[in-house]
Amino acid sequence: MNEAKLGYYMDTSAILPYYREEKASPAIQDFLSSLIIPVGISDLTGVEFASALSRWIRMKEITEAQADLVENAFAEDTRSGLFRRLSITTKHYRQAQKWISSRKTALRTLDALHLACCFGAGMEIVSCDEVLASSADVLGVPCRFVADKR
Repeated sequence: MNEAKLGYYMDTSAILPYYREEKASPAIQDFLSSLIIPVGISDLTGVEFASALSRWIRMKEITEAQADLVENAFAEDTRSGLFRRLSITTKHYRQAQKWISSRKTALRTLDALHLACCFGAGMEIVSCDEVLASSADVLGVPCRFVADKR
């Protein structure tokens, strides 16, 4: 399948509630179940996913065993085709730098890379991150903000 045929790209903030109960989990689960798979993610997502698991263990929010289960579920979902990994390339770094250098948003480095990868593939980003969603709007990148239900 060609990357341009993927309709949605999920940043890490939208992936994590799929695997751990959070306020946004029901909305993310409903959204994913309504889609024809696969959903785009980037290589960066795997790094951020591992970082979140590590942070949750350090903060004693989950155990090592729970982290292993979550990590294995994410890997299996990727292998089974729920997610399609997209590579971040030099053009994405340049686009991210251009957007950050414009100083029009509060876009952070890694979020700018997610947004650039999504933009380069012609997809709509799905995020639970208000800053990323607001930045996408300012930059004209289609975004579906999934708010937590607080």
